[in-house]
Amino acid sequence: RAEAATDGEIVCVFARQVSHYPEVSLAAGAFAALVLPPVALALGLHPAALLHEVLAAAGGLSGWAAADLSADAETLMILDSYAVLQAVLFTLVASMTTIPGLRRLVTPGSLKRHRVHKAAWAQYVATGLHTTEGVTGVLIFASLDDRVVEIVAEPAIHQKVGDKVWKAAVAAVRSGMKAGDPVKGFVSAVEVCGAALAEHFPSTGPQANAVSDRLVEL
Repeated sequence: RAEAATDGEIVCVFARQVSHYPEVSLAAGAFAALVLPPVALALGLHPAALLHEVLAAAGGLSGWAAADLSADAETLMILDSYAVLQAVLFTLVASMTTIPGLRRLVTPGSLKRHRVHKAAWAQYVATGLHTTEGVTGVLIFASLDDRVVEIVAEPAIHQKVGDKVWKAAVAAVRSGMKAGDPVKGFVSAVEVCGAALAEHFPSTGPQANAVSDRLVEL
């Protein structure tokens, strides 16, 4: 119905997620390994004291033996302990952030938007919207787990329609997703985009449906 009054084409794409973001786990582990130990030192948790306490608790060295360590030996032990601590932190944090929910939580919003933007443009090309007559296609792309919605259209359409319409369409999809009814959100967004296309690119007569109206699910 939205396309009946315009020469434009509207396609909706729904994805559970556009990426598993494996680099986020590695980055989180590296951040923990490189940043947390120096922060501990800045807070007064000195490696020598911590090392002696750990060794004493484990029965590895008595108090007099620990005090009798040479400066070089103690320095090497501290460096070894620091390296082991970094390795443990890296492994622990990297492993924890492989849990999907936790990884999504620590994934930067800018990275999510970038990945969704790339995926949306890839679908715009894949669906053939860029080859439609008059190039008046609009793609509404939503990634549920990323909580990002992207509207893709040619620059000429953006220039005529304006950001207000796209923001309204994005808000409609987001509202539906938050309410647990993404279908309703897509329907509202299609109505918003259809009205804008009908105003700026009205129908010039009956035309074949160049692109399927079915929801594309990834």
